[in-house]
Amino acid sequence: MKPDLGITDKNLTSVNDLLNHVLADGNVLYIKLRKFHWNLSGDNFMELHKLFEEQYDAVAEAIDEVAERISTLGGVAIGTTSEFAELSLLIENPGKIPTNQEMIKELVADHETIVKSLRKHVDDTEEKYGDKGTSDFLTGLMQEHEKMAWKLRKYFKGK
Repeated sequence: MKPDLGITDKNLTSVNDLLNHVLADGNVLYIKLRKFHWNLSGDNFMELHKLFEEQYDAVAEAIDEVAERISTLGGVAIGTTSEFAELSLLIENPGKIPTNQEMIKELVADHETIVKSLRKHVDDTEEKYGDKGTSDFLTGLMQEHEKMAWKLRKYFKGK
């Protein structure tokens, strides 16, 4: 049964496409956080190990919520690593293990990439597609990524 939510089918399709991009970014970030968590060493090992775990748990929960939002709107959530890689804005570096500081910098950049993308999606879902519910949902997700980036940025002095 198709949902009757006061949003045109065309707009629902557009919103679900947009949400699948959000889902892809979340999954690529989740995989990267796990990889970095597993491969930490040296200074701040345990602190970063716990922080990365906290973040991948939060991202995993967000991924599930995004997929459920897609289903709520009558769409189909993507679910393969090839789809995630194709749709994500984030870049992976197979075969490379960065230093702890490089990991943190990369994760900050990834969170900030997601924040900028979500900021545009928040506007589009409300203004272009008439979906205030998804706009509100994405605003909360954006705020979570802003906070995760902030926690990581605190590992650097100055600016």
